[in-house]
Amino acid sequence: MKHNRQPLFAAAAVLLCLAARPAVAAEVKIDQWDGKLALGHIADLLRFTPRSMEAPGHQQTIDYIKAELAKSSPDMVVTQSFVTNNDDGKPLHLTNIIARFQADNPRRVIVATHYDSIVKAYRDAKTPDAPMPGANNSSSGVALLLETARVLSKSPKPDVGIDMIFFDGEEGPKSLGAGDPTFHPLGSPYFAQHLKDYYPARLPENAVDFDMVCDKDLKLQPELSSISSARAQVTKFWTIGSKIAPHAFVGKSTRYAISDDHTALQEAGIPSFVVIDFDYEPYFNTTQDTIDKCSVDSLQTVGRTLLQYLYAQ
Repeated sequence: MKHNRQPLFAAAAVLLCLAARPAVAAEVKIDQWDGKLALGHIADLLRFTPRSMEAPGHQQTIDYIKAELAKSSPDMVVTQSFVTNNDDGKPLHLTNIIARFQADNPRRVIVATHYDSIVKAYRDAKTPDAPMPGANNSSSGVALLLETARVLSKSPKPDVGIDMIFFDGEEGPKSLGAGDPTFHPLGSPYFAQHLKDYYPARLPENAVDFDMVCDKDLKLQPELSSISSARAQVTKFWTIGSKIAPHAFVGKSTRYAISDDHTALQEAGIPSFVVIDFDYEPYFNTTQDTIDKCSVDSLQTVGRTLLQYLYAQ
């Protein structure tokens, strides 16, 4: 992901109204969402580093996600595989993973993240070619979705069907993310171009994308393009989150729009927003993006907010 330094409206700081909490289904038990289990997924994923396209860890990550999803018994887990070329013309093999809960429910919500990591820690002053672990940047979103899938499998069905999408190629054709001046995600635009394969009658009602959500000093701000695309859903999510962890949910918006996997979904006509703590210095895309920088409490904060949000649809 990266900043898009073109503000979407004149007021760069937008305060959301957090006055009223939306109704949440009483039967969902948010304390089932376990940050320690989510942190365990991060530890597992780090064993496959690097998880960039064409690296051995990439396929290992795909296999891991599919195996963990199988334990949560979604209605189906499907893969969307395709080949594209990098900037040098070399073929890249990509796979989006889609887990569908209540597949027959016509009302659908997308919950997304990406699983590929950048190929090297380009921001390291001394070791820019070393592997970048990606505990926060790539693993935290996967851990969030996998633990949410586990809890959903043990809970009453929400009123909407849920499609969990693990996007490939978010870090771009060079697998360098913000380190590539021509960065653009690959997996989410491909999915957006083939929406009819999964939604032949009607589009999902909304989508939420997660990235970098385990920082110990978690500060989540509404993102500008998200407010433009899905203001009501952003307000709902931040209202719920502010009740769970008011220190983590900040009403003031980000200064700039951020390009991530939600961008392609927005452009396809699905109201979409991103949940991301982009302030991750000095660890961002370095060898120091390791599990000791991650917090069980932060994972639980976001995970339990997501769970309540899904039952408030």
